[in-house]
Parts: sequence; C-alpha cells; structure tokens
Amino acid sequence: MRWAIRHCLLAVLVFASAAVGAPTGTLTPPPPELPAPDQFVAKDRPSDSGNSILLTWKDPPALPTGTTFEARRAEPPAYEWTKIADVNAGVGRYVDASAKDGVVYRYELRARHADLADTLGLAGAVGPAVVSDPVASHDDWIRLERMNSLVASLAFLVLLMGSIWMAGRGSQLFIRRIAGLNAVDEAIGRATELGRKVIYVPGIQPPGDIQTVASLAILGHVARATARYGTELDVPNRDPLTFTTARETVRAAYLAEGRPDLFREEMVNYITYDQFAYVAAVAGRMVREKPAANFFVGHFFAEALILAETGQTTGAIQIAGTADPSQLPFFVAACDYTLIGEELYAAGAYLSREPVLLGSIRGTDLAKVILLLLGLAGIVSATLGNNWAVSLLKTQ
Repeated sequence: MRWAIRHCLLAVLVFASAAVGAPTGTLTPPPPELPAPDQFVAKDRPSDSGNSILLTWKDPPALPTGTTFEARRAEPPAYEWTKIADVNAGVGRYVDASAKDGVVYRYELRARHADLADTLGLAGAVGPAVVSDPVASHDDWIRLERMNSLVASLAFLVLLMGSIWMAGRGSQLFIRRIAGLNAVDEAIGRATELGRKVIYVPGIQPPGDIQTVASLAILGHVARATARYGTELDVPNRDPLTFTTARETVRAAYLAEGRPDLFREEMVNYITYDQFAYVAAVAGRMVREKPAANFFVGHFFAEALILAETGQTTGAIQIAGTADPSQLPFFVAACDYTLIGEELYAAGAYLSREPVLLGSIRGTDLAKVILLLLGLAGIVSATLGNNWAVSLLKTQ
C-alpha cells in the first residue's frame, strides 16, 4: 500500500513539473527578412543647374506594408555614412539636393520597417544595404524641364523679328486706329482756329523709359501737324535728356514738313528737374496763356492730377496717355481722350510708322493670339479630363 501511494505521488509530481515547463502560448515565428532594393543607381541629375544627385531603384517583390527605404551618403575624407532621407516604397527615386558640385559621393540604400523594429526588435527590421558607385554632381548646359520656355522664347523672337522684317520691306501692317488718335488732328485744328498754342508734356522720365520713347514718337506726329497748320507748339521738359531728344524730334518734324523757318529753339524748353517745381511752372503757364489743346503723354506720377485738373479749368481739349495704372484714373476723369496702357505704344507705332515699332506691335499681338488659343484649348481639354496644357506650360 505504501508502495502504491509513493508511486502515485511521484507520478503527480512528474505531471506537475511537465505542466509548469510547457509553453503557455504559440511560438513566435522568426521575423521576416527585408529584401534588398534592385537596380540601385546613383548618378548626376541630368539637365539641371548642378548641386544634385539622382538616386533610382526598383522595389523588390513581397515587401511588407509600411516598408520605407533609408538612403545614406558618404563623402570624403572620412567616408562616414550619414542618413539623408527616408523614401516610401513605390516611389523608386530620390533627388539629393544637398550635394555639391565636384565632390565625389557614395550612396547606400536599404529597406527598413519601423513597426517590425518596435515589435520584433532590430533583427529583421533592416534589410541588407546596396552601395552605389562613386558619383559627383556638375552643372549642365541645357535643362530639359525648361525646354518649353526656350521654345516659347525662340518662337516669340521669330514672330517679332519676322514682323519687323516685313515692316522694313514696306508691307502694310494693319494696326487698329485708336479713338484718341482721331482727336489729335481735331485738337490741333481747334488750336489753329483759335490762334492759341498747343502744349505737349512728354512725361517726366528720361528717354530710357519705354513710355517716354512712345511719347516722343507721338510728339513727332503732333509737331508735323503744327508745322503744317502753322500752330504754335510748346514742349516743356523736366528731364535734360528728354529735353534734348524732344528738341531734335520737333526740329526733324518741321524739316520733314518743309517748314524749318517756323521752328524756334524755345518751342522745346527746359524748366527744372524738381518734380513739383516743374509741375507748378507748367500749370502756371496753362493758366496764364490758356492753350487750346494739352497733351499729357508719357510716364507720370503724382503730378498727373495737378496737370489734368489745371488744364480742364482753362477749357482746353486734353488728350492723355500713360501705361501707369495708378495715374490712369486721373487722366480718364479730367481729360477728353485717354490712351490706356498698351494703346500708348500702339499709338506711337501707328503715328510714326516706324518699322521697328510697327513690327514689335504686330509680333506681340500675334504672340497674344497664340497664347489665347492655347489657353482656350487647355480649358477645353481640362474639362474633358486631359491635362496636357498643364504639362506644356509647366516650368521648374
């Protein structure tokens, strides 16, 4: 009996020790190994301005969800690896914009999974690394992503130079006549009938300003009309260079009309370079002499309203023109006719018939028509789900 009890207790102890030593759950499988990226290449980024290296690769098959690729770089003299980026799977490329031209680098790429690193430890969370050949960045002559800008610039240059060439050959280039131009001869004719002078203010900027260039072209037409009708002309100037250029313009106009005897040096006069002293002198001249016609054409600033309002109080017919948006409202409110924006340049080309000006106006108008048609075509294609216009006009 004692023998049987002893064997039973021994069997219970063996069973209990076996139960304590048995595992309480399922065994954890070893973490999966992350594969290495395929076809890893590091090269100078093509068609750029330098200081960038392009990394390309192909994702290996069977990547766990959430895998990223860690890119590292080594540079001389120590060639120590430094992390530069984490790239999501499926991208397949990365541009290292921190590279410097002429420095030789080596790049390393490996797969990494942050979630596996947290749950399973470091083993299996980082795949084997692949290392690139040495590579250096350099500047390129042509940037392909900006080729559309080059093509557009060359096309515009062809349109512009072709139009100037046609105008130089004597081709009749059509430019729509502006309403304000019809009033030029009317204003000069009114001054002739009344026996009073015409005042022409060519702005307050030097001839380097494009608005002053257009104003001087219009001045030549006005001077030829006053020479033809024998009307007195007064051209007060604020800028010394504009004064000299305007005097020669008026002299040439009177000579072209065959009336050099009517030209007098004091027709084109210089007052002062001080802005408001000049405006005060011109305004006083308008009040005292009461000209029949006033022309304010060119680049103006705060003096625009002073001149226009003073001239209006004298009852003169006034024609103004400027491309400065901040001064246009004053001229529109106080003058009879106003050349707005690009009408100023078109008026100068129309009146002077200068081939370069005529060709420039026609070339820029053709370019605007082409851009307008491209915009309309892009709107239609985008409505239909095609974004080719965005790709065509996009630059970097």
